[in-house]
Amino acid sequence: MFRILFICWGNICRSPMAEFVMKDLVGKRGLSDMFEIASAATSTEEIGNPVYPPARAELARHGISCEGKRARQLRRDDYDKYDYIIGMENLNLSYMHRILGGDPDNKVHLLMDFTSHPEDIDDPWYTGDFKGVYNQILEGCECLLTKCME
Repeated sequence: MFRILFICWGNICRSPMAEFVMKDLVGKRGLSDMFEIASAATSTEEIGNPVYPPARAELARHGISCEGKRARQLRRDDYDKYDYIIGMENLNLSYMHRILGGDPDNKVHLLMDFTSHPEDIDDPWYTGDFKGVYNQILEGCECLLTKCME
């Protein structure tokens, strides 16, 4: 069983997009029973809110539903529950380490670090580029899935 938790600032754009893209990828490959996939925020400002409408719309364009997802905050006990705790940008990492109390088992990574060109995934809340973010997340999730299946 692979347990993956995706993290961004508010858990309403990038991390839920990653959660549901990854669920879609493993589902299409018949691997859903091998994965537990979720997402969370480093901040408290969006807790309880649904996925941001433009992010939800971008997922829907690809036939992916995120129905019922509500933002939640990362908790210290998530460290013991998940094998991979994946941030979207370097700023997330500092908050993740603070909340988690460090990373002694090397579980904390950036999503794009699994690709051949590590980079931050810009926050589409500010850039408005939900299509570009979707494409980055898809590539990162495909590479992460490949790593899990090695």
